[in-house]
Parts: sequence; C-alpha cells; structure tokens
Amino acid sequence: KKSMYLKKLFYTCVILSCLSSCGNETNKSLTKPATAGTLYYGGKILTMEGDAPNYVEAVIVKDGKILFAGTKAEADKLKEPEMATYNLEGNTMLPGFVDGHSHFSEIGLQASVADLLPSPDGTVGNLAELKKKLKDYADTSQLARKHQIIIGMNYDDGQLAEKRHPTRHDLDSISKDTPVMIIHQSGHLCVLNSIALKNLNIGIGATNPPGGVIQMEADKKTPNGVLEELAFFNILPILYPKFDEPETNDLFKLSTEKYIANGFTTIQDGRTSPTNLKSLLRFDSAGFLKVDVVSYPDLILFDSLPLGLDLTKLVSRTYASKHRFRAGGVKLTLDGSPQGRTAWFSKPYLPLKENKNTYKYNGYPAFKEDSILKRHLKTVFANKWQLLVHCNGDSAVAQLLPFLKPYTKNIDHRTTIIHGQFITKAQVEESSTQNVLISAFPLHSFNWGDFHIESLGLERAKNLSPTGWLVDKKMKFSIHSDAPVIFPASMPLLSTAILRKTRKGIVLGDSHRLKPYVALQAMTIWPAYQHFEENTKGSIAVGKLADFVILDRNPIEEPLDSIKVIRVLRTIKEGVAIYDKPNKKSK
Repeated sequence: KKSMYLKKLFYTCVILSCLSSCGNETNKSLTKPATAGTLYYGGKILTMEGDAPNYVEAVIVKDGKILFAGTKAEADKLKEPEMATYNLEGNTMLPGFVDGHSHFSEIGLQASVADLLPSPDGTVGNLAELKKKLKDYADTSQLARKHQIIIGMNYDDGQLAEKRHPTRHDLDSISKDTPVMIIHQSGHLCVLNSIALKNLNIGIGATNPPGGVIQMEADKKTPNGVLEELAFFNILPILYPKFDEPETNDLFKLSTEKYIANGFTTIQDGRTSPTNLKSLLRFDSAGFLKVDVVSYPDLILFDSLPLGLDLTKLVSRTYASKHRFRAGGVKLTLDGSPQGRTAWFSKPYLPLKENKNTYKYNGYPAFKEDSILKRHLKTVFANKWQLLVHCNGDSAVAQLLPFLKPYTKNIDHRTTIIHGQFITKAQVEESSTQNVLISAFPLHSFNWGDFHIESLGLERAKNLSPTGWLVDKKMKFSIHSDAPVIFPASMPLLSTAILRKTRKGIVLGDSHRLKPYVALQAMTIWPAYQHFEENTKGSIAVGKLADFVILDRNPIEEPLDSIKVIRVLRTIKEGVAIYDKPNKKSK
C-alpha cells in the first residue's frame, strides 16, 4: 500500500508540474462545466509524439487536459472513482486535427448558396447543369430573395464540358434584373451578369485595377463578366450580401459543423476581412465557438479599410481567458491560382486548345512594385506579427524570399508560405535556411492534376506541392484543404497527400508521396507548431489539451487506397464531445 501511495503521489506531482508549465500558454476554460474526468481505453491510441508511430493503452482526461497517457494498468490505478470510462471498442483515437490553412468564415456561405462543384464533390459538368443549379437556387433561396443577389460557388471551367468560363451572357439567362455572381473554385475569379456589372460601373472601356484583370469580349473593350484577382476582390465588399447578426451566427455555426464532423479541433480563418473579423469577435464573445479559430486578417484590406479595428491590439499568440478565437497574425497575397491560370510563373503557361494566344502568358503578381511589398513586410515585422504569404507560382516565391532575409535572423517568426504549389527545389532549400514554413496543398494532385499537366506540362505538374523535398530537408510543414476551395474533408486530404493520384489515375510525383504517419504529422503536431501551439496541441501528451478525434480505422494500418473512406466517429474538444457520427451510439 505504501508503494502504491508513493507511486500515485509521484504521478500527481508530475501532472501538476506539467499543468503548471502549460497553464499560461492556454489560459482558457471549458465551454461546458468541468466533469469528474474520463478514462479512454480499448482501442488504438496514436499519440503523434515522436518521429515514428507511438501508441498508449489508455488516456485520462480531467478539466479539459490530459492527466495521463500510458498503460491501462497504470491508468486503472490513477482513475478516481467518479471518473467516467470510454471504451474505444477497437477504434482509433488521435489528437484532434489542426487546420493548416482554410477560410472558416466562408464555409457556411458555401453551404448556403448554389453548389456548382464538379464531380465527385458535386454534379455540375457542363453549362446547362450550371444554369439549372443557379435557376433552382434562385427560385427557392430565401437568402437570394432577401438580399437580392443570386450567388453560386465553386464552378471550375477546367471541369466543364465546354472548357471555358461562363460569361455575363450565360448568367443573364438566369436573371436580367437581379445581380448574379458565381465564384470560381479557386476563389480567385468570379463571373457577373450584366446588371451586376452595370451596378458596379464596370462597362465598356473599363481598365484593369493593379493586380487584377477584367476579361473582355472579342472587341477587347466590352467586359465579358469574368473578373480576376483584385478586380474580383475589390468588388466583394460592395456586392456581398450585408448579413445581419443572426444570419452571420447561423453561417458560422454551419461552418463549425462542417469542420468538427471531420475531426478538426483548431481551424484557421486565412485572409479574414474586416467585416468577418468583427463578426468572429462577436461570435466568440457570445460563447458560440465549439473549437479554436485562429484568424489571419488580410493586411491589404486593413490597410485600406480599417473600420475601427486595431490589429496591434488584436494579434496575439494566446487565447484570452474563456475565449476560443484569436488573431494569430496577418496575411499577404502575392499571386493567384494555377487552376485559374493567374498564378505567377517564371516560365509561361502552355496554350489551352480554346486560347492559343496565351503561350507567352506567365500569370501576374499582386504587387508589381517591390516597394509596396517591402513596406508591408516592414509593418509586419515591426509589430512582431506572424505572417502568412499566399504564393503559388515560383515567381511569387522568388519575389518574397529575398525581402524576408533582413527580418528572419535569430527570431522565431514562423512565416508560412501558403500553398507554395510550384515552389522550386532551390527555393525549398532557401526557405529552410530562413526557417520559413510551408503549408502545402497536395489535394490539387487529384482535383487539378490532369489540368496542370495540360496547362503547365508534366515536369512542372509532377512537382506541385513538393512535399518530398520538404521531408528531405526535415522541415515541419502542414497540408490543408483551403476550404471552401475543397470541402474540409480530413480523410480525402490525408489520402491525396499519400497517393497523389489525378482524376485519370496518374501518380503525380511519386517521390512526393507521403507515408501515412508523416501525413498525419502534417495534420496534427506540425500545424500546431505553425500556429505557435505545439506545447498545448497536436499530440496526446500529459498537460496538453484533451482535443481528440476518434476514427473507425487506423490510417497507419489501413490499405492506402482505403484511407479516404475512413470515418470520423467522434470529435472531442478539451474533454467534451462536440460531434458524434449520426446513427452511431454514444458510449
């Protein structure tokens, strides 16, 4: 008995020590009253601690934190009589997924407007189907009637049978009196109907804004309805519905449900607008957030539309007490989208069949003048903000890296290149020497891999999201969905990073295929590091938050082709179950 008492006393001291060292980092309370605690056992518990798979038999949770992770025998000795037990029944428990990059505030809208996604995520394969989706939405949507705008999201010209963007003429067939706006799946282009163009004063002879393009008809002076990059982004604050507070809350709640059904317990809101930042702060203060949301406001928008928000007071690396939202830094965008053919390359795009005259076209930068980028970087590092930088083409990366050098010596800055889809091997090397992180987008290998082969050539396409080079350099990195570009579906995200198969079944860059454990690191402990939260999240270890996801199978042991159909059974945030798969009995 004395030996057992001393052993229990030893574990108690260790636990108290760990909780004390982590307390300042989290500084948060549960959204629900603390319980007596829970002991998890009876399945595969993959801790994500270390560079190889590590399992424990049992985990004890109390007051939102992990008190013990080890053998079942020791857990039984430490379990208090009033603690609950949770039998995993052979299922697999991991740390909750940490979102490497997406747009939380836009997911609810995606689910509330016309769904124009192509197969296999949606059903739109040609212009007739696109128009029918829009027409059906216009006839039934309360949102469209209330706000007098018809919106569709996630059309992809590369997957349409006609292999072209819709135009204002196509959208005029939906309505000539109500504005119609459809957003490309890249999120970097839109198409407007004629009345929307008229309301925005985009007419004959319209000129391109810096960093954007207004596409023209054959006469080269009449807008055809397609707006690229900043030509698109600049009109959003004007055309976007002015949602009231209840509507915004409903959209954010819908966003939350999409993520937690996929096992995410920390979500990023990249490129947050001033309006959405205000709404997220209000949503969090009302206690509606079930998970943590880290926001990176768009520095360009705040530079031109401050709206009374002071980023110097908002940006923080910790969450305020009883809050689940923080602004983690800021974001800059240096180029566009490769699937939208607006990403900035050193070598030109290949000509597409319907557009032969683009063979000398390289895409374009958001900042044609380096002085503007330098001014923004000076602001970022003077305020000690973490920086996310959207770079897709190698020319965008080449513009960024030299200007980072004066700021990145001897500081833990964790500047993150978002996407870096066509970063070169030399640029990976340079990024590693500057401690610049990369959040990769291997989902592109399936969704647009075949298109990239056609648009960029096989040699460039096979090195998109070159995760193999990152592994070779022993770099920490994350992988992401960029939702709403792709749904925040965790298992397809994991699967594509491992398989890298295109729609046609081509393996796009065999050397960049990730091993399952490495892909899981890029969804747990490494994105936690990216967000400066590795001491409290990303692995199952004593003192960390009790953020878990329970899967019906173990991704480490499952055949590679079956990983994408693994199911999320339960999502747990700080010891509280926030999602259970429908029709799955709670335990």
